[in-house]
This record gives sequence, C-alpha cells and structure tokens, in this order.
Amino acid sequence: MTTAAASQQTKGNLLGIGAILLWSTMASLMRLMSEAFGPLGGAALMYTVATLFLALLLGWPSLRHFSLRYLVVVGGLFVTYEIALFLALAFAQNRAQAIEVAMLNHLWPCLTVLLAALLRLQRASLWLIPGMALSLLGVGWILSGGQGLSVQSIARNAVQNPLSYGLGVGCACVWALYCCISKRMAPTKDGTVPFFAMASAVLWIKYAFSDESLAMPGLGGAGLLVATALVIALGYAAWNQALRTGNLMMLAATSYTAPVLSSAFSSVILSTALGLSFWQGTLMVTLGSLVCWWASRSG
Repeated sequence: MTTAAASQQTKGNLLGIGAILLWSTMASLMRLMSEAFGPLGGAALMYTVATLFLALLLGWPSLRHFSLRYLVVVGGLFVTYEIALFLALAFAQNRAQAIEVAMLNHLWPCLTVLLAALLRLQRASLWLIPGMALSLLGVGWILSGGQGLSVQSIARNAVQNPLSYGLGVGCACVWALYCCISKRMAPTKDGTVPFFAMASAVLWIKYAFSDESLAMPGLGGAGLLVATALVIALGYAAWNQALRTGNLMMLAATSYTAPVLSSAFSSVILSTALGLSFWQGTLMVTLGSLVCWWASRSG
C-alpha cells in the first residue's frame, strides 16, 4: 500500500469512528426531541432538517439511478426502521426505559449475520449459535433487572410498555432485513438522501392526520433540533465516506462498541443512572455481537 493510499485509509477509518461516536448520541437526542416537540411532530421536524443537511453534504442523486423496486422495498424498510426507532424511544414511559429500548435495537448485528446465513448471503460457522445466545441472554438480563432469565420478571418489565419494547425488537429485525436486502439490490448511487425525504413525507402525513399539536420551539428547542439533525447527517455522510476508503474489517469490529457507547452517552445526556445489571447485559450484547461477527468471518 502506498503512503497516499495508507493516508486515505487512515482518514476513512477516523471518519468511521467519528460516525459511530455521532450515532451513539442519537438515541438520547431522539428522546429529547420527542419530549420537546412530541412524537410525530418531533420526528417529522428532525428528519426534514436532516434531509436538508444530507442533501447539502452528499448532494441529491437523480431518481433515475434507482429502480422502483429498490425505492419501494429497500426504501420502505429504511423508512419503517427510522420511524419505528424514533417512536419506540418517544413512547418509552421514562428515560431509563428509553435507554433499555435502545439496547433492544442493538440486537441487529447478530440478527443480520443470522439472516444472511439463513438466506445464504454469507457463510457462518457454528460460533453464530453461542453469539446469538449471549446477546439474547444480555437482553434478558437487562429486562429482568439482573434477576437471571426469569420469564416472569422479563414479562413483568416488558408488559409495562409492550408498544415501546415491541418497536425496539421490531427495529432490530427490520434493520437486519434492510442490511441483507440492500446489499443485494444496491445501485451504484447511495439512496440515503431520498430515503430520508421519504421518511419526512410519511411522518408529516401521519402528523396531519393525528391529534398531536406541534410545540413551538424556543431557542433551546431550535438548537436541539439543529444539533440532532446535524448529528444524523454528519454521521451518515462520514460513514458513507468511511465505507469507500476505510478498512471495512476494522470498521465492522469497531461498530460493535455501539451498545456500550450509546448507553454511556444516553446515561450522561439524559441524566439517568444505570444499574450494574444494565451494564452487565450491555456487555453481553456487545460480546455476543462480536462472536457473531467472528462467526461470519470464519464461516
């Protein structure tokens, strides 16, 4: 590798790490947005402003580069995931519950490897089984409050807000499906900007038919809106560049620190103390994801 190529790869790796750090703040910022503007109005505003930032950073690709099938199937999955994630965090009964719901979403790396193996998109070794088991154990540990895999204790916590927890699990499943399908159907151009525009349009339509009233932001609310949208836009723009020039294996391995980073940022930003059982479960999910990643490499 030439010096110029090595420098370019290092720059790509740093951009990838920056994207992961930015995305680790998204769950807590989304929660604050829903508290300030409401679930639907906050999401619609956030994705609209993020679309504008992304269009400035990445440009607006011609829709001729995308097939109708790609826009409907892959775009539909992307829009479903983004909206469901915001609403899952918005409908959480408190901030601690929002952090737990965000952790459920972090099952997607394991589910992606499992689905890719089932669809024969990627080979995986038998290490996939203990990796999945460890991640599920971590989620169960979090939901049971560290009382072990007691079905009663897990159900007692989840039944407090089945919509929010259900959306959290659904997000992990939808994003895993998105990752597998988008890889097979991906065109030469990136569809992030039109996908965000689609999400914005769907949210504004849902808002128009809802009883929700949009709170008028003060200076603090406007700053929160711009900051959240900018974090999302910069994260996607940096990650796109990282995928083109960075070391993919290093980026993949680094991305599995997201559950720990997201929980740490959320604890600070949302001023919410997290118990030992939560961090134990988070570590299990992270290690389980790494084992699944290793299974996909050695398959």
